[in-house]
Amino acid sequence: MTETIDTQAPPGEGKGADDGATTRRYNGWARNTTLEDYSLRYAPKSFRRWTPYVVATTALGGIAYLADFAIGGSIVISNGFQSALVAILAAAVTIFLTGIPISYYSAKYSIDMDLLTRGAGFGYLGSTLTSIIYASFTFIFFSLEGSIMAQALDLGLHIPLAVGYLICSLIILPLVFFGMTALSKMQVWTQPVWLILMVAPFVSIAIQKPEKFSQFTHFAGNSPTGSSVSLLGVGAGAGVALSLIAQIGEQVDYLRFMPDKTAANAKKWWAAVLSAGPGWVILGAAKQLGGAFLAFYIAGSVGLSKANEPIQQYVSGLHTFAAPIALGLATFFVILSQIKINTTNAYSGSLSWSNFFSRLTHRHPGRVVYIFLNVGIALALMEFGVFGFLNTVLAFYSNVAIAWIGAVVADLVINKPLKLSPSYIEFKRAHLYNFNPVGFGSMLIASGISIAAYFHAFGAYGKAFSPFIALAVAMVLSPLFAVVTKGKYYIARIDDQQEPLILDSGLLSAVTMACTVCQEEFERPDMAGCPFHAGAICSLCCSLDKNCHDACKAPGGGAGRVDLGMPALASAAPIAPIAPVTPAGPDAPNDPAAAATEG
Repeated sequence: MTETIDTQAPPGEGKGADDGATTRRYNGWARNTTLEDYSLRYAPKSFRRWTPYVVATTALGGIAYLADFAIGGSIVISNGFQSALVAILAAAVTIFLTGIPISYYSAKYSIDMDLLTRGAGFGYLGSTLTSIIYASFTFIFFSLEGSIMAQALDLGLHIPLAVGYLICSLIILPLVFFGMTALSKMQVWTQPVWLILMVAPFVSIAIQKPEKFSQFTHFAGNSPTGSSVSLLGVGAGAGVALSLIAQIGEQVDYLRFMPDKTAANAKKWWAAVLSAGPGWVILGAAKQLGGAFLAFYIAGSVGLSKANEPIQQYVSGLHTFAAPIALGLATFFVILSQIKINTTNAYSGSLSWSNFFSRLTHRHPGRVVYIFLNVGIALALMEFGVFGFLNTVLAFYSNVAIAWIGAVVADLVINKPLKLSPSYIEFKRAHLYNFNPVGFGSMLIASGISIAAYFHAFGAYGKAFSPFIALAVAMVLSPLFAVVTKGKYYIARIDDQQEPLILDSGLLSAVTMACTVCQEEFERPDMAGCPFHAGAICSLCCSLDKNCHDACKAPGGGAGRVDLGMPALASAAPIAPIAPVTPAGPDAPNDPAAAATEG
C-alpha cells in the first residue's frame, strides 16, 4: 500500500515502445491526486481549477502562525524598541524583494520551490541539499508553533506540556492528509475569525490605554544600550527575523496552483501573486511589531522571561475587554492559529521530503508517507524544548536559508535577464545536469562564509550581520559563476519533442501525452523524450528510473548544445519517436499543431 511497485527492465535493457509491458505502477496514495497534489511534478492546468482569490487566501491562511509574536517579543526584549523596529523592517524589506521573483516564476511555471531551485542554477541532485534546508524550516517552525499551542493547552486546559506536544502533532494529520483540496476550504472559512481575534487586543488597548503605545517607544528590555538604536542589536534582531525568509517556499507551494495568467485575469493574477507571495511578510512584520508591543505591555505583570509567549500576550490583551472569557478566548485563538499554520508546515514538509527521498532512493510511496516523518521530527524537537532556544536556533538557520534564497534570486533577476541562464525553468531530470556550480556552489560558499561569521570569524559585527553576508556573497557569486562556466551546466540535453513546450501565446502547452512507463496521461510540461524507454516519459517515472543511468545525456543519447534563450534547438541528436499526443479537453482540435496555435 505504501510502496511504489517497480518492475523495470534490467540495467542496459531498454523497453521497446511496442512491447506492451507496463514497467511501473504506483500505489493508491501516489496515484490519488487529491492526496498527492502533484508533489514531485508540474501542477497541470486541468488540476489548477481554483480562482486567484482562493489560491491567495489559502496561501495567506498559512501565515496565521504566532511565532511572529514570539519572535517580535524576543527581539524587543533582547535589543530594545528602536533596534527591534529597524531590524524587523530591514528583514521585511529583504524578504519582500527576494520573494517577488520566486513567486512570479513559481506561479508562471506551476512548480514548487524544489523544482524551481533545480532549474535556477542548482541542478537535479544539487537541489537535494536545499530540500533538506526547506524541510528543516517546516519542522523547526512546526515545533515552535506546536510549542506555543501546548503552552495554551497547559495554561487554558491544564494539559501537561509533554502531552500537549503530542496532541498538537496528531491534530494536524487529518487535515493535511488531503492536501490543497481540504486546506483551501479550511483556510478560507477560518480566516475572518482569526483576523478579528488577532487585532482585537490592539484595538481595545488603543481605546482604553492609548498612552501605552507612546510608552512602548521607550522600552529597553534587556538591551545594554537601552531603547536607542544599536547596530549590533539591529543585526542580531534582523538575523532572527530573516530565518523566516524560507517561508516563501510555503507560499509558492500554494501559488503553483494559480491559473494561467491571461489578459482577462492579469490584474487579479498579479494581485494574488504579490499579496500571497512576498506580501505575506507585510502581515508578518506587523505581527512581529505587535508581538513586541504585547511583550512590553505584559512584561511588568508576567516578567521578561514569559513576555514573549503568545498565550500570555493574548490572555492579557483580551482581558482588556473580555475579562470573564479572556483565557478561554485566548486558548481558542492560539489553537486555531496553530492548526492553520501547522497544516501548512506539515504539507510543505511532506513535499520537500518527497522530493529528497525520490532522488536518493528512486522510490516514491506518496507524499502522505512523509507527513508522518516531518511531524515526528517536529514532535521530537518540541519534547526537547526547542522554544527555549528560539533566538539561537533561528539566527543560525537564517545563515543557510538566506544563502539558498539569495542564489535562487540571483539566477532569476540577474542571470536570466543577462541571458547567462535559460529564459525558462527546466526541472526534469532528463534535461538537467546533476550539479550546477552556479547556484549550488554559490550557496555552499555563501553559507560557509556566513556561518563562519556567525561564529565570530569576522568579529561582533560580522556575527550580527552574518545573514546579510550570506545574501551578498550568493548574489555576487551566482552571476560570476554563470559567466565563468558560460552557463553550460544548466541544460544537459535539449527538449526536441514534436509538441512545443511553450506556445506562441507564452503559455505552457496543455496537450496531454502518454507516459510509456506508467501508461498515465500527463500534460506536455511534465514530459520528456526518453531514448532508453523509446518514448515519452513523465517527470516522476524519469526521476525514479534507476536502470537508465542517464543514458539520454550520454554522448549520442540525445544530448546537445543549448541556446540559453530557447527551450529547444534542432541541433541535438534526435531521440526515439515519442508516443502520440492527445489534445487536452473535448473541444481541442485533432491536429496537435493546431492545438498549439490556439493555446
